[in-house]
Amino acid sequence: MNTGDTQDIVVRWAREAWEIDGALALRRKVFCDEQGIFEHNDRDAIDTHAQLLVAVCAANVVGTVRIHRRDADDRGNAWYGSRLAVSAAYRRHGGIGAMLIRLAVSSAHALGCEVFLAHVQAQNAPLFQRLHWSTLEETMVFGRAHHLMQADLEHYPPCATPYEGFVVDQRRAA
Repeated sequence: MNTGDTQDIVVRWAREAWEIDGALALRRKVFCDEQGIFEHNDRDAIDTHAQLLVAVCAANVVGTVRIHRRDADDRGNAWYGSRLAVSAAYRRHGGIGAMLIRLAVSSAHALGCEVFLAHVQAQNAPLFQRLHWSTLEETMVFGRAHHLMQADLEHYPPCATPYEGFVVDQRRAA
């Protein structure tokens, strides 16, 4: 795995089998092996209809998140993001998690999202706050402190080209 600064990191909707496999393997590494939240894997019923997003560098998946629409409820046309994960070797490169969040919200926004929500681990809430999210409530999920947070859609213009995605500007993000 090359973690050199010369490699572009592209964040986009997963479109190839290797990207999906890589995203699921990364989630297993982060949420099972590193954090111990799940025993064998973190897959659930949401995976059957969620859209995976990936951060790819030199044909390696180095970050992922998933988004899915929830039927209209008291919050309107709500979308959710979950399972945000960045490979340990890339966490210091800066910008990968933020770019995954940006594409997640912006692509849902292009599909009619009126409200974008996520249960965010408490230690990650400051990152989301810097990215124009607000905490609606604090809660426990899988035995860990989380914030139910909502994105300010004004800061996430619709992105109608999610399979092309964005390139992470590592110089600016670092």
